Amino acid sequence: VRRAVVLGVCCMSVLLVGIDMTAVNLALPAIASEFHATVGGLSWTIDAYTLTLAATLLFSASMADRIGRKRIFMIGLCIFVVGSALCAFAPSLGWLIAFRVLQAIGGSMLNPVAMAILSAAYPERSERARALGIWDGATGLALAMGPMLGGVLVDSSLGWRWIFAIKTP
Repeated sequence: VRRAVVLGVCCMSVLLVGIDMTAVNLALPAIASEFHATVGGLSWTIDAYTLTLAATLLFSASMADRIGRKRIFMIGLCIFVVGSALCAFAPSLGWLIAFRVLQAIGGSMLNPVAMAILSAAYPERSERARALGIWDGATGLALAMGPMLGGVLVDSSLGWRWIFAIKTP
C-alpha cells in the first residue's frame, strides 16, 4: 500500500509540472490582453519557467541526495503550490514572471526527486520498470492534458488565472 501511495504522489507531481508547462501557452493571448503585454514579455512568462527549471534540476537532485529525497520533494511541492497560487493572483506581468520563477524552482525539486524516490521504493527490477512506466505515462498524459485543460479554462468564464489556481489544492 505504501508503495502505491508513493507512486500516486510521484505521478501527481509530474501531472502538476507537465500541465503547467503546456497549459500556460494557451493563456498567453488572455494574459497579453489583461496586462497589455508585448510578445517579449509573454515570452518571458514561458522562458522564465523553462530556464529556471532547467538551471535548477541538477542542484535539486544533488540537494535531495544530501539532505533527503522526501524532504526536498515536500519542500518542492510546497514551493510549487505557493508559486502557483501567487501566479493566479499576479497583479502585473512582471510579478507573473517572478512567480513563474518561484514555481519552477519548486518544480525542479519534484520530477528528478520523484524518480529517485520511485527507484528506492521499488528495488526489484521488474516492479521498478513498471512503476517508472506508469510515471512516464503520467508525464505523457500531463503533456496531452495541458493544452486541453488550458483551453477549457481560458475559454470559460473562469479565465487564465485558473490555470494556476487549480494546482493549489
